[in-house]
Formats: sequence, C-alpha cells, structure tokens
Amino acid sequence: MNHDYLLEARGLHAWYGSSHVLHGIDLAIARGQTLGLLGRNGMGKSTLIRTLLGHVAQREGHIALFGQDASKARPHQVARLGVAYVPEGRGVFPNLTVRENLVMAARPGRDGRNDWNYERVLDTFPRLKERLTNLGAQLSGGEQQMLSIGRALMTHPELIILDEATEGLAPLIVADIWRVIGEIRVSGIATLIVDRDYRRVLARSDRAIVLQKGQVVIEGGSEDVAANPALAGYLGV
Repeated sequence: MNHDYLLEARGLHAWYGSSHVLHGIDLAIARGQTLGLLGRNGMGKSTLIRTLLGHVAQREGHIALFGQDASKARPHQVARLGVAYVPEGRGVFPNLTVRENLVMAARPGRDGRNDWNYERVLDTFPRLKERLTNLGAQLSGGEQQMLSIGRALMTHPELIILDEATEGLAPLIVADIWRVIGEIRVSGIATLIVDRDYRRVLARSDRAIVLQKGQVVIEGGSEDVAANPALAGYLGV
C-alpha cells in the first residue's frame, strides 16, 4: 500500500445477502485530491461509499487509510482516522440547535489542525449564522445540508465524502453548496464527490471514476473522463 494515498482500495467486492454488488473495484485518493464518483443509479456508488466507511458487513478486498489497514474497520474507527461522511438525507440532530449541532462535532484534526473552527464555518455558511438558535428540525433541506457539511468540517477531516449533497435542493442553494465544495478543495481537504450533475463534478475534481454494474469502466483525470466518448452511454445522458 502506498503512503502517498489517504485512501487506497484494492479488489473490493461487496454483497447484500446473495446479491453481489461490487466486483473487484480499485480506488485511490491522494492527499488534497478531489475524486468524482459517477454512474447511473443502482450501479454501486452508494455501496462503494458504504463499503469504504465500514457499513457493509459482507465485503472482501483491501482498504488502507493513511497507510493503515482498514479492511475490517468499523464506521467509528474510520471516522476516528479522519474521514468525514456527509450522507444523502443530511443526518443532523433535529432536537439540537444549529450551534449545538456544530459545537458537539468540533475536534482538532490528526495533526492538531484547527483551521475549520466555529467562526470559519459560520463565515462559510452565512445562512447558518442567522439560524444559530433554530433547531435542526426547523431548518429547510438546504440549510440542513449546509449544517451537515459544516459539522463534518469541524471534525477537521483529511477526507470528506459528499454523497448527493445537492439532491433535491433549490438552484440557489445548490450553487452555494458547490461554492463551499470549491473552498473545501482549496483548503487542502481531500474530497470524494457523488452527484448527479456530472458536469459540475468533472469541473471541480482532479480525477474521476465511472461505475457500471459494480465495476470501474472509465477512470482518469477529470478532463480526460469528460472528453471520453463512452461517458454519455454509461451515464444515460
């Protein structure tokens, strides 16, 4: 396993019951790199993320995080190693205020980094600043998504996984979330992005992989993937 990579996976297979979903996937994310994960619905994107995070019990293959073997790691161990996950469907605490949601997540990074502090998160998400005393349940879907990303940043992750972060949100909110994704990238945090808007994913990532039926069918630099004539067929666009 290569220590230049934050995350390296080799030969990943995953099953749900008797259903074989992932078929020998290789994946690597270097420090500070943004990787786009593309493919139609049902092609294994969410299963791949859940497998990397330790949520899928029936899995085979090798996963290394920061050079450590994480093939059998549980979700809380993966989080402790410095991986933050922003799930589709938000995951904020509905009965806590915006401020409480943020503060309870705060912890320094692996090397003691503390650059994404409470003030910076609020400066990045001005909407949240106006809602500090609101409960999570009182926020709109877009505000909940911003809160979820803000909470992830306050754990000072080395890698943040964004799974359909803009799904079902109003265009103005979507634009705001892509702005923040750009800021995260510039700040040096590695990112794995799954989003239906493949053009935006490719424009804001360094590398991309495309899944078809649980296998990688295209991979490479994002510009090369965008120019690949087979891309439209795999994405159904």
